[in-house]
Amino acid sequence: MTIRRVPAGAGRPLRSLALLLLLLGASMAFLGAKREPVPVETGKPQIDVLTLTGAIQPISAQVMIQAIDRAERQKLEALVVRLDTPGGLDTAMRDIIQRILSSEVPVVIYVAPSGGRAASAGTFIAMASHVVAMSPGTSIGAATPIQAGGQDIGKDLGRKVKQDAASYIRTLARQHDRNPEWAEKAVLEGASINETEALKLHVIEVIARDVPDLLRQIDGRKVTVAGLTRTLHTRDAETRTVEPTWRQRLLSRIIDPNVAYVLFILGFYGLLFELSNPGSILPGVVGGICLLLAFLAFQALPVNLTGILLIVFAMGLFAIDLKVQSHGILTVGGVISLVLGSLILLGGEGPTMQISRSVIGTVVVTTVLFFVFVLGAAIRAQRRKPVTGSEGLVGEHGVALTDLAPSGRVFVHGEYWEADAEDRIDKGAKVIVDRVEGMRLRVRRV
Repeated sequence: MTIRRVPAGAGRPLRSLALLLLLLGASMAFLGAKREPVPVETGKPQIDVLTLTGAIQPISAQVMIQAIDRAERQKLEALVVRLDTPGGLDTAMRDIIQRILSSEVPVVIYVAPSGGRAASAGTFIAMASHVVAMSPGTSIGAATPIQAGGQDIGKDLGRKVKQDAASYIRTLARQHDRNPEWAEKAVLEGASINETEALKLHVIEVIARDVPDLLRQIDGRKVTVAGLTRTLHTRDAETRTVEPTWRQRLLSRIIDPNVAYVLFILGFYGLLFELSNPGSILPGVVGGICLLLAFLAFQALPVNLTGILLIVFAMGLFAIDLKVQSHGILTVGGVISLVLGSLILLGGEGPTMQISRSVIGTVVVTTVLFFVFVLGAAIRAQRRKPVTGSEGLVGEHGVALTDLAPSGRVFVHGEYWEADAEDRIDKGAKVIVDRVEGMRLRVRRV
């Protein structure tokens, strides 16, 4: 057993890094813990304006629910939500809808900006709100439910799921005197319309250029909130922009399927590099952090366990292929397993909850190159014969400076050594080092 002496202070960099991370985390928590702003008492109605873009996912639901909670606590006139979404997760959508239906403050969904849309889950949320408005050049609809992988649902199950969704959106539309027939058509047939058609078909109430125009148009409108009829007073209202916290912004980035997938793969890169080259430390730390962040994102995404196992199996095949001569069979199997695992790892309604095919292709190619070149080079370096120290002397050739009978002196690797031999070796004979015993060499005749 070889015992290495650890230099004094070797652990100080790690302790310093840990302290730095602790202080950084504490400072971020302090900065992130913003106090809830209190509206200034001006005698005018107060309205919060929240912007909700991208896929509907758990963080979106959290931001929306917190905005409604804040509006209720501060007894605001209304909450305006600027919505632009291609769809998202059914569970997050239903959480938002349930909070809107129980809200004591009117919720106004404003599909904006121009070019935006309230598709799929966004259509359901719009139908649940107290007022729906659209900006010129926007669309609403295409609310047909699809399964987690993005494919259409099977015939029998699909009929049940679509009928359930159609019944749900029809009920939401009727609660606010909107067109239930079109709402049902958006689910069963995937119908989508622009703002002009939506106003004509009584799917929305207002077409507005911007938020001030919206507030002028809905002033005096009567809405039913928590079972009570209420008149909106929004013409001279003061607006305040609602921003998500830094934690929510960070998590919303991580929950992106492509980001979560890349973090998952990078985590394996780091850990496998650390295992193949112990002592590197940094790759292991970075890999562990990436894996933890990926698992955090997977908690909020529709993850397929088989996909995770296929990716782990692929990484194992790549690692084994570096040490076993399989003539590329294990690598081919690893590529196939990685591609299949990536395709079925996770997904959601529409492309927003699926991993991009281009990202999968890039990751597969990068992974193969990583294992073939990077990890391969690290393992070959470990197997390479030492060239320095006592281990580097084993196998070296030298010359006997004296007769070895059985002890004497030899010249090896540019140095003079005391040496022992089992058989007599004459002066001037060539020798080879078998092993190193302390400060003496054990040699034999070449």
